[in-house]
Amino acid sequence: MRLLAFLSLLALVPQEIGTASFSTKERKRREEQVPEEGDASEVLPLGSDVLSPDNYGEVIDLSNFEELTDYGVQPPEVKVTSLAPATRISPTKSTAAPKTPSSNPTMTRPTTAGLILSSQPYHGLPTCLVCVCLGSSVYCDDIDLEDIPPLPGRTAYLYARFNRISRIRAEDFKGLTRLKRIDLSSNLISYIDNNAFCLLHALRDLILQENLLEALPVLPTGIEILDARLNRLRSSGIQPAAFRALGKLRFLYLSDNLLDSIPGPFPLSLRSLHLQNNLIETMQRDVFCDPEEDKYTRRQLEDVRLDGNPINLSLFPSAYFCLPRLPVGCYT
Repeated sequence: MRLLAFLSLLALVPQEIGTASFSTKERKRREEQVPEEGDASEVLPLGSDVLSPDNYGEVIDLSNFEELTDYGVQPPEVKVTSLAPATRISPTKSTAAPKTPSSNPTMTRPTTAGLILSSQPYHGLPTCLVCVCLGSSVYCDDIDLEDIPPLPGRTAYLYARFNRISRIRAEDFKGLTRLKRIDLSSNLISYIDNNAFCLLHALRDLILQENLLEALPVLPTGIEILDARLNRLRSSGIQPAAFRALGKLRFLYLSDNLLDSIPGPFPLSLRSLHLQNNLIETMQRDVFCDPEEDKYTRRQLEDVRLDGNPINLSLFPSAYFCLPRLPVGCYT
């Protein structure tokens, strides 16, 4: 038992002596290789050494770590990209204008609040201040007019729609010899003086739709378009042969009224006749055609509408045999 313990002790002694000898030789070798002052390339000559708990402090010396130079906070590097002088900006003040919350922009319709819209005499206000005058056109739409305002002498086109005009007087258009178009749609017109339009020789378009008319005045001979839809026109309110003398009339719109007969005869220039939604029950043989001319053809009148009337068109074939197309309406 003692012999075994002695042999084990002898085996350990040479290993410890070798380790101590190796440590002493290595320390001497390192002291000989200490770099000269100023040689930065030999600061940490680790070589092929292996770090271990025994030599960790010898390889990396952290004792002087706190003596490193403190450079503080360095300003950011500024790159000059132009020759313009730099502007110094205070770090505590902003040069941008303060932003204020803004609501979404909305379009508002212009109103005539505060304006007195009496047509006589506008209390000193000229017509082109209340209405919009653009060249020879005057726009008086939707401004609550009750009468036709005094118009400039050069007026050729008048638009006075969506107002409350109730009457047209003979003097409203006196001297306006250049008028070519009058549009009085969507008013409350119930009466027009018989001579209100007859002296307007340049008038071509007369738009009177959606009013309260029960009769038509005398019309100028040069008129080409007459639109009197959506009124209260009666057959008794249209003079006999009122349209025959209108040699340039091309479009005649009389739908949605109270007519009980077709107000013919019509000029040969007529191309479109709308009489739908009235009270027409019958028609004369010569209202469109000449019954004595079997071969007569009225080629220009291609658009005749009688739908919405209590008339059976199949009972009056001789009244429209000369038309290039059959009238629109009921045939049963």
